[in-house]
Amino acid sequence: MDNSKKYEYLADDPNVKTLPIMISLIIGAFFAVLNETLLNIALTTLMQEFNITLPTVQWMATGFMLVMGIVIPISALLVQWFTTRQLFIGVMTFFTIGTTISAMAPNFTILLVGRLTQAVGTGLLMPIIFNVFLLLYPPLKRGKIMGIVGLVFMFAPAIGPTLSGVIVEYLGWRYLFITVIPFALFSIMFAYKFLVNVGEVTKPKIDFPSILFSSVGFGTIIYGFSSAGESKEGFLSPSVYLTIIIGVISIVLFSIRQFKLEEPVMNLRVFKYPMYTHAIFMFLIIIMAMFASELILPIFMQGPLALTAATAGLILLPGSILNGAMSPFMGHLFDKFGPRVLMIPATIVLSGTMFMMSRLTVDTSVWVIIVGYILLMLSVSAIMMPAQTNGLNQLPKALYPHGTAVMTTLQPVAGAIGVSVFISIMNTRQLHFLNKSNNPEDPATINQAMVAGVELVYFIAFIIAIFAVIMALKVYRASPDEEESTTECE
Repeated sequence: MDNSKKYEYLADDPNVKTLPIMISLIIGAFFAVLNETLLNIALTTLMQEFNITLPTVQWMATGFMLVMGIVIPISALLVQWFTTRQLFIGVMTFFTIGTTISAMAPNFTILLVGRLTQAVGTGLLMPIIFNVFLLLYPPLKRGKIMGIVGLVFMFAPAIGPTLSGVIVEYLGWRYLFITVIPFALFSIMFAYKFLVNVGEVTKPKIDFPSILFSSVGFGTIIYGFSSAGESKEGFLSPSVYLTIIIGVISIVLFSIRQFKLEEPVMNLRVFKYPMYTHAIFMFLIIIMAMFASELILPIFMQGPLALTAATAGLILLPGSILNGAMSPFMGHLFDKFGPRVLMIPATIVLSGTMFMMSRLTVDTSVWVIIVGYILLMLSVSAIMMPAQTNGLNQLPKALYPHGTAVMTTLQPVAGAIGVSVFISIMNTRQLHFLNKSNNPEDPATINQAMVAGVELVYFIAFIIAIFAVIMALKVYRASPDEEESTTECE
């Protein structure tokens, strides 16, 4: 459009109304991301409804991550093939169709088909939104905007389990989908009226071998690590380690091919920019720290502390809400002071919190967990979005779709790896403790074994957090070097 020729960023054009664009994207994003955790608390209900086992119903979560891992890598290609309006409306339509199928599902197979269709929409939506905001706003204004995006991505999953519990108890599991449909339709209509096209449609050549390697690679790695948590043999199961090996080989072949193509599906030259690579490592560390807590803490509270699932969820809720609420404020501070002022103290707090959690016992007060989790989530809000924004700021515009695609691809991959690795570590430590005990069937001994497993997980998370402190000391405010970046993209 003509405006893009006159103004480097559309937010600088007084004729472009950015608020309606943001509202369109954020409404869609909120309910798509909310949908990720909305179903978790209803899995037991679904097992009873359809008379299925736990491994079967877990495909509602595993399959969701699997599809996301397959579709996200091709988002950079789609952004260059379709206009912003076409892509957003198409993706939200996919999500709405999947939601409708799930709401009407007569059996589990149809429900799973609807869920996987939803995953296509959710997976593609996240990189699209990041890419649009990068093109709309200049680097010095992005912190606050990306903070608002962070609020959506953090707050929606946080309230998902609580909201789900109320809906399932009083309305039934189908309303988990029915209540989302009107908002999804509103987002589509609002986008149809207000969303303008951002960026340029170049229609690069589609390399099908790359798409095949990517789909097999990321899909099998997510499946392999997810299966490790479900298998009694863990990573020693042939179905687990062979799947992971196939995935790694496929990703290596995918990566090699990207460097040989003139128009790669996912341009891995983004890793030549130091602050982007720095952001990726910080992102992975934070994901690992979050999963150590979001997964292990509920197990610990419902085990040795003998709390109910509802109570455990409420204990974690203040930290999750504060994390989302503080995200825009952290973004504003990032714009004003840069990343170091936020990330250095936040990583120190994160390390201290991980160490404090590694000292948990059966006598630990609930208030210690509440305060610890609040400190954890506040430090996460001061690290994750500023690190991502700073890293993306160093990329040239031509690499925005690829930078966002890499980041969002790594989220489900890191999630699957984090879940399986931490659960495996905890289980191994528990078994070792019980094997050395005189009375392994004693409830008190079982609780002590779980405490030992939780302590080890958090101590490892503490060591990982120390690396985050070291990396935070090396961060600096990034800005795009367009002259260099033009050469890199060619």
